[in-house]
This record gives sequence, structure tokens and C-alpha cells, in this order.
Amino acid sequence: MGLPASSWKAVLPGVTLIVLLVATHFFVTPLVPTFYAEPSALIFQRINDTHGWDFERALLCEENGAIVYRNATWKAEVGCWLSQCGNSAVPVSVVEKLWGNNCISGCNGRGVCNRELAQCRCSAGFSGAGCEQEVNRECNRDVTKEQPYGSWVVSMCPGFCEKRTSFCLCGNSTKYPHRPLAESCGFRLKEDGWTVDWTRADTEYVYGNKSYKGWCNADAEDVHEGKFRVKDPECYCKYDGRWGTICESTSESFCINQCNNNGFCHQGYCECRKGWYGIDCSVPSYLPRSERRPTWLPHHAASNATGERNESSVGATTMKKRPLVYVYDLPAEFSSQLLQGRHFKYQCVNRLYTPLNVTLWTENLYGAEIALYESLLSSEHRTTNGDEADFFYVPLLHACIVEQADAAPHLSTQKYMRMRQYFAGDYSKQVYVHIQQNYPFWNRSAGRDHIWFFPWDEGACSAPKEIWSSMMLAHWGNTNAKHKTSTTAYPFDNWNPIPREWRGNHPCYDPAKDLVLPAWKWPDPHPVLQNFSSRPRQDRPTLFYFDGNLGSAYENGRPEVGYSMGIRQKLAAEFGSQPDKKGLLGRQAADDVVVKAQRSAEYKVELSKSRFCGVFPGDGWSGRMEDSILNGCIPVIIQDGIHLPFENVLDYESFTVRVAEDDIHNLVSILRGINETQVDSMLSAVRGMWQRFTYHHAVKLEAKRQNLNNKTDDLWAVVYNSLTGDDAFSTFIQVLQYKLHTDKWRSEMKQPSKDYGVPEDCRFKLHI
Repeated sequence: MGLPASSWKAVLPGVTLIVLLVATHFFVTPLVPTFYAEPSALIFQRINDTHGWDFERALLCEENGAIVYRNATWKAEVGCWLSQCGNSAVPVSVVEKLWGNNCISGCNGRGVCNRELAQCRCSAGFSGAGCEQEVNRECNRDVTKEQPYGSWVVSMCPGFCEKRTSFCLCGNSTKYPHRPLAESCGFRLKEDGWTVDWTRADTEYVYGNKSYKGWCNADAEDVHEGKFRVKDPECYCKYDGRWGTICESTSESFCINQCNNNGFCHQGYCECRKGWYGIDCSVPSYLPRSERRPTWLPHHAASNATGERNESSVGATTMKKRPLVYVYDLPAEFSSQLLQGRHFKYQCVNRLYTPLNVTLWTENLYGAEIALYESLLSSEHRTTNGDEADFFYVPLLHACIVEQADAAPHLSTQKYMRMRQYFAGDYSKQVYVHIQQNYPFWNRSAGRDHIWFFPWDEGACSAPKEIWSSMMLAHWGNTNAKHKTSTTAYPFDNWNPIPREWRGNHPCYDPAKDLVLPAWKWPDPHPVLQNFSSRPRQDRPTLFYFDGNLGSAYENGRPEVGYSMGIRQKLAAEFGSQPDKKGLLGRQAADDVVVKAQRSAEYKVELSKSRFCGVFPGDGWSGRMEDSILNGCIPVIIQDGIHLPFENVLDYESFTVRVAEDDIHNLVSILRGINETQVDSMLSAVRGMWQRFTYHHAVKLEAKRQNLNNKTDDLWAVVYNSLTGDDAFSTFIQVLQYKLHTDKWRSEMKQPSKDYGVPEDCRFKLHI
């Protein structure tokens, strides 16, 4: 996990020092490295300040092969369009719809009313049209004489089962009824001292006796004074909002955009104030005063109502740039209830809060799903008018589903052959049915203008056939050109057995319509302050660097032959710089080549001292591409037929090296054959685009909330607020802008006449 923001205060105490440090970078060296593409063997062409489509410039684009636009090197046709037409785009008049429909019984105080559909979004434990029905979610599976608490499941409980969420708590008969009693905490250990006996509750430890208070009755002082010994790590505080040695401390829990100060956060569910709705309470049912408006609704928006609002909505006219994205407000079982039901607080979110309510960033690689969602909900490109929308985002929290599979009886994967991808894919299918039944938008384009995010290890390989026409976002761009079946070594994520009639015969990724996004990396301020991304070749003595799991030849290595498709194992056999179990180095080990099985404590520093860094798969994708770029190292990609982030739009030849899997033994020879001019050019290109592999738009949203609530800025906030380049979210929006005007299917579809804000000759001149 990431270090808590408070830890930076321990390293750099006091706000004064933080300000001084940042000021030093502003006035002595740039905090954010500037980018200039030096002349080199790689040809880039800058096209700026143009308006409309110029065929002579377009021809120049095609001839040069790569275009530098906003400091990134793009494929010619994409960069050329963005440089000419993207630059000339202007805001258009848009009518936002502020819905005012009412729900049955006001959702009985147990849910939030979606004012567009007049449907309740119920809190966990409730269902029905008015959230009138109570839902009991058991903690334990069916019990037997041999298994008095049922077969093992994460929610297994020897205490009080809170059946709204299937959380295990101490219960009302104890001093601390809401204290977690999660997983192994309430069970005895076997004679070996570490194996849990799931058939025997540790009643004395949990409830105590005449001379011993027990976990559920002990005070924090009892622990500090040595009167009570905590079973560690069995009794770790796993539920969101609970901290401390004995879970004695509470904190704010995670919610999407923390409810935008328009509601109250309850472990992932926003209880919105009157007049607001949505998963993050960001949609008003009226036109608020300008100072109360959400970020997606500009201050200049004006009501176009002529008298009283109609029975369902009021319009607000404003000016916005396309593309416009409509974000579905899904039923709670596909959204907020998945957040409420997390049995481990770090699952599927990118941040938590300490007992002082200081932001604690996580290293959950799947956190990009949350970052993108929060950015879209807050973006000026968001619209609540589906008739104005160019794209439709489906915010199913896929990572939450996969990480919670089999965590509780109601999340059983049994009928899905114990396969998490199949289980999560069925949620997608249910959401597809909901959209078709409640909205007119899917059928207009057969779903081609809809967007789904599959952040898990092998991306959209397991997507049901009904939604494959949509744009798929993923971290794994397997075109199936070479690897035509599942590549994971983890059996419960293998998608091969999914029935063909359910999945269809689609690839995992189609570069003509889909997009690979960067994985989440926590906003570490120190590589930015130390300009890791800007170190020149002369300060990078290591030719090639990789550390990580290298397979069974090394201590604690993954035993499966198929792990990493065998790529890491082959690399280690050739270039391993650390002795394996037999005491052997790689056949071609070299002093300036680092390939080792243990993660360095100075991992980011080591990357910043290296010219080339390895980007290989794990069980599907890994976060090594992002690690390389963020620390200024040229990525060396070895995974045939698999796209990396933005590879179908950025010019990867200008800043990466691809080596075929069959050429692993030639890796070092290939790298030594790249001359210094080419290396400098690639390092310069990496320097220009590293911010596109961050999600600093979402980080800045959190920095603003922290400043508003705590009146202070932690170091990560100071540093990331200073970033001005395009991040992953703005790159995503640029890709949507390009696709809106160039996807061929749009020119063939009858659409209502709209003002697109670009010259007519910019539309449908090119397509990916």
C-alpha cells in the first residue's frame, strides 16, 4: 500500500518546509520537467495553431509517421487530426436536464432516488421499489455437524452476523458491539500455531472470562498496559473506517468523490441531502446557485424554463466542448452496494482515510477504475442529457466484483464454475439488460457508443457477447494474434472454459474500437520532486533493469510453468544477475544488466538510473509499463500481440523497444545496438508524456477536498496540484474526441443534427 500522507510530515515536518521545498523547485529547477524533442533519427513533426482540415498538412503527417501534440508522440493520423481539428474545436450550446421525478415513499429513508428514472438506489440490506424490503445476507454457508460454521468463506462468523453486509461483528451482548470479528479473528489455531481451525470458535479469546476481558470487551488501555494480547495478524481491522490495535479508532470511509459534500458517506454509500442524487450526490434536481453547482455544471448555465418546471425535468443551457459523456446511474447492486460489501478495506479503491481523516493512497493497481469514474462524474465533458451525449459510460465496478467473488454466500461463484471472470461477466450482462429496459440509448447505435471498463488481469476477454460491440477499456490489450487462449496461471481467472454460446468468439481486445488505459499508481511526490523522469542518459549507468517474480527457479518464486507466459523465466535463465536456487547466474549475465527476483527497497531510484526497463506480463498485465514511464526509463516490451496503454493511438516506436518473445536471448545485443542519439530521443519522448500515465485529475479532486475539509495541503497535494500536462483522463478524452469525428460507423448511422464544434471538413476524414 502507499504510505499515508501523514508519514510525509514525519519526513518533512511543517508546512513551511513543504512550501520552501516546492518554491525551490519552481525557482531553481522546474517542478514539472519541460519537454523538447531534440533532432534525431526519429522524425517528429509539430503541427500547432491550425484550424480545420488541411490536406497538405495531412499528407505531411502521413509522410513523417509521428506527430508531437501536447508533448506526446502520436500515431500520424491521430496526432494530425488532434493538432488540426482538436485545436480548432469550440464549445457548443448544450441543454442539461435536471430531473425531478419522485420515487415511491421517498425510498423510505433507505436509499437515494434517481430522479431521472424515479427509481430507488437502495443502501445495502434493502431492496424493492421503495427500499421497503429487508435483505438478509448470511455470513456462513450451510452448517453441518462436522462444520458448525459451514465451509470456509471470507465472511465466516462465530459472532454476530450483520446481515446487511454479511460483516462479522462482536454483537450487542458485548461492550463493543460494532467491533469487527473478521475472518480468522474469532477462531482457534491448530497445534502448529498458525493454521486456523475453522470448526472451533475461540470463545474465550473473543468474549473473555472472569479474569480476562476478551477481544470484544477489552479497552485500548488494556492492550497498552499489557492486560490483553491481540492475535496478530488474525485480528487485523479489515473493514473500512476502522483502525487501531483493537479497532478502537474510526475514520471517514471511502465513497465516490466523498459525496461531494452533498451527502454523508456510509462505507461506500452516499446518503444524499435533499435535492441531490447519484452515486456521489453530484446531480441536482433543480438549478442551484452558482456557488453550489457541481463541477460538471458551469456557473454560466442558465435555466431555460419559461415559468414552472414541467413534471419531469427542467433544462439548463450551457456551453461545453465535445465529446459529451453520459454516465449511467446504475442500480445499487452494481455500484454502491459493491463498495459497502468490501470485506477488506483496500479492495478495489484507490484511497482510504486515517483516524485523522488524512488521505491514505493505496497501491491497488485496479484503482484506475475509481479514478476514471470520479473524473468523469466531475468533468466538464459530462452531460445528464442522453440526447446530447456522444458516448455513454457504464460504471459497473468490475474490480470490486472480482475481488469479492466468493467472499460471502451471496457472492458464490459455484454456478459459474468457480471462475471469477465468468461471475463478473454475468454482472455485465445484467447491467446490459437494465440499460436496454430503462433507456433508449443502446439501441440507437447497437451499443457502439457505450464504454465499459474491464480492469482485471486479462481485461475484456470474458465480456459477454451482447456488449462486445461497445468500446472496451482494459489494462490488457491482447489482440489474440498470437496468444489465443487465457494466459493466466491462476486457475480461477482462466476464461477458456466460459461457454462459447455465452461469451461469443470475440478477441480480448480490438485496437479498432477499444483502448488500453494505464494502471493506477499512487501519487508519490518524491520521484516528481527529484525529477526522475528527466534524468539524462549520462545519469543512467544501468543498461537494463527488471526486478520481480522470476518463477520457480528462485526462492518464493511462482511455481506455475505458465506464469508470465514463461517470459520472466526465460529472461532470468539468460540474464539473471542474482543466483537462483542452484547458485547460478544467467548464461549472459552482465555488470550493467540487472535481473533479480527480489523487489529493491530503492525500486524507483533504480529505475531512474536505468536506460531500459522490462515490461513483461504477470497473470495478464502488470504495472511495469507505468513504473518505467513514471521514472523516465525506456520500456522494453516482451509480450507478442499485446497492446500496452494507449498503444493504438500513441507512436510506440518513438519511446519503447519491442522484442519478440523468441528473441529474448538477443535482448542485450538488441539494446546495445541502439545508438546514443536514438536513446536520447526516446528518453526525451518519455519525458514529454509521463504525466499521461498518471491520474492526476482525480488526485487533484481529492487534494481540493482535503484542503476544504482539513485546511491543509499534504506534500502529494502540493506536488500534484502543480502538474499541468495531460494525464490519463485527458488523454482518454482526446481519444474520444478523435473517435467521435472519425469512427466510420458514425458516418453510416442516421443521427439527429448536432453542433459538433469543429469544422465540417474535420469529420470522418480518417478513422483508426
